[in-house]
Parts: sequence; structure tokens; C-alpha cells
Amino acid sequence: MTARLRLAAAAAGAFALALLPTVSQSSTTGTATASAARPAVHPLRHAAPADDPVLAAPLPTSQCVTQLHRACYSPLQYRTAYNLDPLYRHGITGAGRTIVIVDSFGSPTIQHDLDVWSAHWGIASTQVDVVQWGQVPAFDPKNSDMTGWAGETTLDVEAAHAVAPGARIVLLETGVAETEGPTGIPEMMSGINHLVDADQADVVSMSWATSEAEFPGFGQGDYTSLTTLRYAFQNAARHGVTLTASSGDGGGDSTRLDAAWPAGDPLVTAVGGTELTLDDQGRRTAPDAAWSGSGGELSKVFARPHYQDPVRSVVGAHRGTPDISMAGSPNGALWLYSSYDPANTGWTADGAGTSESSPLFAGVVALADQAAGHRLGVIDDQLYALYGAHAKGIVDVTTGSTGASGYTAGPGYDQATGVGTVDAARLVRELAQF
Repeated sequence: MTARLRLAAAAAGAFALALLPTVSQSSTTGTATASAARPAVHPLRHAAPADDPVLAAPLPTSQCVTQLHRACYSPLQYRTAYNLDPLYRHGITGAGRTIVIVDSFGSPTIQHDLDVWSAHWGIASTQVDVVQWGQVPAFDPKNSDMTGWAGETTLDVEAAHAVAPGARIVLLETGVAETEGPTGIPEMMSGINHLVDADQADVVSMSWATSEAEFPGFGQGDYTSLTTLRYAFQNAARHGVTLTASSGDGGGDSTRLDAAWPAGDPLVTAVGGTELTLDDQGRRTAPDAAWSGSGGELSKVFARPHYQDPVRSVVGAHRGTPDISMAGSPNGALWLYSSYDPANTGWTADGAGTSESSPLFAGVVALADQAAGHRLGVIDDQLYALYGAHAKGIVDVTTGSTGASGYTAGPGYDQATGVGTVDAARLVRELAQF
């Protein structure tokens, strides 16, 4: 049973959070193009009925390509692609660690859906403890804001569980309606802060974001409306809690200083998206490439953190994103199961976007926490040190590019994929021994 705890939000008058730019995605090519409007008003995960039919059971990748005209993957294929099985054989599953997922509204059927999803793939399910922060309204399957967030919640929870099946999951639900800019973030920050203080978080994954430019005062060079919200991240850092966040689905923008937040915060690991090309068993038939829709920018608010000194020739004086990347392309989406909408209960190949990338990497961090026997904290320090040491757990991504104004992947660090992607068995060991 899902444990539901209703807690009073500390921040009064909190509203909703705006997400990254609205994008149009091509399921056949995995491309994304940013809309004219900079802010978006819905989660980074997009449901397109023509591309995401609800099925009674998942299809193998070869049938997806034939019937849906794009690839779709199972968590078992990810186990092979990211070299996770050697960890599982040694009992490194994320056991004893807690991944916090932060979403508005949540999903009323998340425990049931994770149980069904896990059973289908022969994976042990896990407890999802739901913390309702603020006045979370009753779920209405006819409310598009709620169903959008329920889909996001499903993706976040199932993706994290795909990598760290032994980890406990805490779903932090906030009772906000999605609008634009910083609205709603105060409630999310107070909820994260509470869980950190309560020792209920080892890793926090955030598959939402807003442009720095949407915070009041940005145009005048006054960033206090953003920086005053960092207290939860600073508290997390003091407690050794790792924070991960989606880098965005707008394709990146190399023409302006304006990063996605929280991904652009120096205390957060920004996770970009790649496109995997796998056979039915999860073996790569081509190297990973930068997903064209993955976000990546330079921050105007934050200067280059010390851990990015080795890549100063790329990022200059500014905090650059992303830091690292994992699967995110719609051409290779993760199979999801959901039942929050009675009219659309079943399986969809709909786990994509950097909304997928962040919880996948949060799962890797949970594995490393278990292997190390302690929390890893602000993991960017270790990632860039390992990158500089040419560690085998970090796999360079040298092909592909992001949006029309984005970046091209090449040897070494770039703002298409950061330091690259992961060989989990090696990276977890390297992080644990750091």
C-alpha cells in the first residue's frame, strides 16, 4: 500500500512551477524544436496519442520500429545497455537508499502501476511513500494539468526503479497548478527541505525546470528571486544529499545566457538526453548520440563552479549544462504502465525526454551510495574529477547535436551531452572508491 502523509507546506501562497520550453517532437527521428514561447506550462514529458497508443502489453523493439516507426525499450534492455547486471549480481540494487521524486499532483495509482510494471519485467517492486506537501486536490482524470503530471510521475518513478530496483522511493507531491516562471517552486523547495531535515532523502530527482529569465528581476540583473530559493539545495548539500535535474527538452540555446533551473544550479547535477540504438536484447548496434531535443545552456546567474575548471575552454566564466547524459530520445522511449486515467489504462512507449534522463541517473547515484556505504553529496565534484582522469565509467558521446541553436557532440566535454554517458558497473565502483 502506498503510504500517504499530508503535511502542511511551510511556504504560504505558493503556486505552480513552469517547465521548460514547449517542444514539438518527432517520434521517428527523435528531434525537438522549441516553440516561440520561452516558458512552458506542462511537464517535460509529452503524450501524443498518434505516437503513443495505449496497448495491452509492451512490444519488442523490432515490432516497435515496424508498428510505431520508432524504437522503444524495456528496463531489461537498459540493464544490458548500461552494464547494470554485474552490480545486481553483487547485491548493489540501491537497497537501503531513498530516491525522492518531486512532482506536482502526483498519481493516485502510482504504487499499483509500479507493481504491475515491475511484475511484467520480473523485477521486485518497491515501496512508494507519498508525501503530500500542501493542499493537494483530489485527482481528476479530466484535468489535463493533473493527468500531465500523473504521466510525469509515472515516468519518474518507473525510470528510477528501472536502474535502482532495491531503492525506496518517496514521491513528494505538491498541490499546485502549473503556470509560468518561479510560481510553485517555493512549495517544492520547502517540501525538499523538509525531507532533507527528516533524513528521508539520499538522492532527489527533479524532472521540471524553468528558465532563469522567468524569475522576476532577471532583466535588471537582480537574481535574488531565484537565489533565495536555493536554501533547500544548500541544506541538501550540507546533509550529503545528491540533487539531479533534467536539462530540458528545448534543444539547448548557445545564443544567450539563460540556463534552465534547477539544472543550472551549481549544487545540482544537470542530466541531458541521449539517443540509444539497441537490439531486442539491449545490445548497442550504434554508439549513443546526443538527442536533438536535449537542453544545454550557459547560466547568467551562476559563475563557473570550481568543478568545471577543467572545461573552462568550453563554458568560459559561466556554469554550463548538462553535466552528464542518459537515455532521453522519443526514438527509444521506455515502456511505461499507468492506470490513473480509467479511459487510457495500459502500456505506452512514452518514457522519454530529459524527464527520463534525470531519474535514470538518480538511480545510478543510489547504487553508488549503497556501494560506498554513504551519501555522495554534490556529485559533480566526483564526475568532473573522474572525467579528468579518463575513468572508464564515463563514456564519451561524440555524435549527434541538439537544437538549431544548440550544440554538437564531440570528443570530450560539450554542452550537448556534458562529460558523456555511463557504464554503470564501472562508474558506481569508481564513485564508491572516490
